[in-house]
Amino acid sequence: MKRSLIARIAVVATAALALAACGGVGSDPLQNGGSGGAASGDTVVIGSANFTESQIIANIYAQALQAKGVKVDLRPPIGSRETYYPAIQEGSIDLIPEYTGTLLQYIDKNATETEPDAVYNALKGALPANLTVLDKSAAEDKDAVVVTQETATKYNAKSIEDLAANCGQLVFGGPPEFQTRPDGIPGIQKTYNCTFKEYKALDAGGPLTVAALKNGDIQAADIFTTDASIVTNNFVVLADPKDNFAAQNVVPLITKSKATGTTLDVLNQISAKLTTDGLTKLNAEASSDAKPSLQTVAKNWLSQNGF
Repeated sequence: MKRSLIARIAVVATAALALAACGGVGSDPLQNGGSGGAASGDTVVIGSANFTESQIIANIYAQALQAKGVKVDLRPPIGSRETYYPAIQEGSIDLIPEYTGTLLQYIDKNATETEPDAVYNALKGALPANLTVLDKSAAEDKDAVVVTQETATKYNAKSIEDLAANCGQLVFGGPPEFQTRPDGIPGIQKTYNCTFKEYKALDAGGPLTVAALKNGDIQAADIFTTDASIVTNNFVVLADPKDNFAAQNVVPLITKSKATGTTLDVLNQISAKLTTDGLTKLNAEASSDAKPSLQTVAKNWLSQNGF
């Protein structure tokens, strides 16, 4: 798991400042008030990736924990997994929303599990000793190969497999890291014998990618399945019959020493309430004309779900 990227980053930075009572937020999300290192031992330092859905969930975590008396330090968005995973490994942050399948394949590039429980169990076994994942939610947000209705009709494509013979005629767009991730371009090539004409590095399914797909600069894109832009623009999500993209359940990735007591209970309660439909609605609310802050979107979800 969305992404009016530049606007959203500004909004989340504002939301993080609004939580200043929970801990300092420096200009560098991996620095604590500019002094470096993690926050104090009784504070849960929360990070997020560089797309809206991750930032909303991070706000949900922060507000729910704060309401139960847990000290939190919500940092501005950090970036892609290639940036934030090393940060949680070495202790600059303690908690971040994650997705089971892509995290497993990031840690173990030879992982073959695709079903939700198998992926989750493999992930728990692959994590380093200082990290753990808590209960996985039913909510799932996958990377997907997305095309316009015009392209789907032109190539009679309902799945990636249907498109494979024509991939050489198409330009693909997505975030820079998708070009090298195991389930990104390498996986699509290996699984479907689909080699695109060109790859354009854009953003994580955000405004650059959506605009490029709409205006024809690219003909296929990596967009997350819960992204509100899919419905808004009548895009087509191509089926993945060979499971190139494994199960992607939302799960809290947390420093093991912080996964105790109230923190453990609250995060598991949140996971029990998150659904795929709920993620889609959160993204739609965030991208609506009202332009609510992501802190407000998170607060509304918590209220609607009894927190």
